[in-house]
Amino acid sequence: MITATLESFPLARAFTISRGSKTEARAVTVTVTRQGITGRGEAVPYPRYGETPEGVLAQIAALPDGIMRATLQEALPPGAARNAVDCALWDWEAKVKGTRVWHLAGLPAPRPCITAFTLSLDTPDAMRAQALENALRPLLKIKLGTPDDMPRLEAVRAGAPRATIIIDANEGWTPEIYADLAPHLLRLGVALVEQPLPAGADDMLAEIPHPIPICADESAHDRHSLTALRGKYDMVNLKLDKTGGLTEALLMADTARNMGFGLMVGCMVGTSLAMAPAILPAQAAAFTDLDGPLLLARDRDHALRYDDDGVHPPDAALWG
Repeated sequence: MITATLESFPLARAFTISRGSKTEARAVTVTVTRQGITGRGEAVPYPRYGETPEGVLAQIAALPDGIMRATLQEALPPGAARNAVDCALWDWEAKVKGTRVWHLAGLPAPRPCITAFTLSLDTPDAMRAQALENALRPLLKIKLGTPDDMPRLEAVRAGAPRATIIIDANEGWTPEIYADLAPHLLRLGVALVEQPLPAGADDMLAEIPHPIPICADESAHDRHSLTALRGKYDMVNLKLDKTGGLTEALLMADTARNMGFGLMVGCMVGTSLAMAPAILPAQAAAFTDLDGPLLLARDRDHALRYDDDGVHPPDAALWG
């Protein structure tokens, strides 16, 4: 039996990107129960890709109860619905066989990964305060994407002078804004720029030098999206809610590496249940951004452990 429910998890503080703000994470939780054993998965529908919680729930409700991972890949397109079911099926299979997911996938046991901590888009003073509060974290991700981002970046660097900084513009810049900011990004030691231009309007990236690696996020979904990114991007941000689950994420990671792309593994704002499967492809990533639970006021039971070593692999009681 496959069931799907919508759950809400309040955020510790409002989270703002260039497209808007949110105060809660609305997650679709899927359970697969067969042979008296239950597996779980989570997805966060994303309006940017035309998804709604109601639409995702309807997609899942239309699936046959006996569906398996192999047939799921054709039954649903990449996206949140397939992600939640795919991850639940991985969890169920691991529990049925009394092993861990990484053994099923033929992977070595995962190790902790240093993860970025995201600073929400705000005024320069507020972002400096956020940076100061998190200055001892080794990797900070800054949400930008407006015409007035330079004071924000300067403020964050002042607040966290030793942290590695990566930037996510969420498609919010024009070519002119990016060209103007690029030398300052280099001066301030930015290590990565994520999706500076809108997906579908990013051809200019193939015509300019890349002194700082540029990572595709909204432009990168599954393996089939990679060919169009050659020459424009140096890296791709692999998110399970975009790939449609762990099955495609592992295949996409291999394909991307073979095509010469570097890997970043990211997330929507979700709970530990959503982050847990992504720790597997994150083992080979240059940058990991699985901080969703750190932004919540309340997480799930058996939550992932975060410490100075990063985010740790999940306990079997949570997933996998």
